[in-house]
Amino acid sequence: MTNNDNYPIAALNEHQLNKVQSLEKELRNEIGENIVLIAYDEEENG
Repeated sequence: MTNNDNYPIAALNEHQLNKVQSLEKELRNEIGENIVLIAYDEEENG
């Protein structure tokens, strides 16, 4: 995976991280595969 400076990792608080993890679990149960969601913060150029 390449590093893209336009998409740094999003700074999520504990509540937001829990929501992402909850959705990962929901999707995992729904499709039977391990799901990992990654949150990026899009930075605008220019």
